[in-house]
Amino acid sequence: MAPRRYDVLFPFIKDNVKDYLRDHWEEEQCQEDVRQLRKQAQTDSHLEGHVPIPCLSENQADTDRVIQGVVHNVHWQMSMDRKTTALKQLQGHMWRSAYVTGQVKGEVYGDVVPAIQKWREAGLKVYIYSSGSIEAQKLLFQYSIEGDLLKLFDGNFDTTIGHKIESESYQNIARSIKCSAENILFLTDVTKEAKAANEAGVHVAVVVRPGNAALTDEEKSSYHLITSFKEIALSIRR
Repeated sequence: MAPRRYDVLFPFIKDNVKDYLRDHWEEEQCQEDVRQLRKQAQTDSHLEGHVPIPCLSENQADTDRVIQGVVHNVHWQMSMDRKTTALKQLQGHMWRSAYVTGQVKGEVYGDVVPAIQKWREAGLKVYIYSSGSIEAQKLLFQYSIEGDLLKLFDGNFDTTIGHKIESESYQNIARSIKCSAENILFLTDVTKEAKAANEAGVHVAVVVRPGNAALTDEEKSSYHLITSFKEIALSIRR
């Protein structure tokens, strides 16, 4: 639905985490984020290249050292494409601040909103399932370039329902929304997710957008491909 968050949101974290920590250091929420990151760093101590976060004293120079340690740890986790709860928590708080202050706007492809509006007018329900947290999803669509789009969606799911490359996750979602899998269409640009959804009995369309990972010939022949939501024609069952 939106351009890949890797292109905007994650670079924002890398570029602004030090300033964010300095600006919010005295706030309890920020301190809790640091505590959770430190606990995660201790858990990761056996990993090659892990980055520890020093403990804090009353010395201002020490505060700067701790902040730098957090910055290095966050950069390391992100370079490893880790999705730890501690990292997600800090990222979520940074994104919330950025959206509210207008530093960041959620981007959506131009064909998305008209298509969803048409589906909803036809009585269909629309849900988001993303590896990003539910809070991050809502922020992106609440503070989008198209305005507040939250009203377009009937619910949100993240990896607390299950990982996106596991078929059971899609079965869990079907049960949660009280809909049979065969009546669900899942849109994705990741073929591993498409495979998992198919195995759960869910219909799938793979969305091909500029900048997405290239598909192999086998993947192209295995899935229904679309380049725009305009191409989706759904049958309505009353």
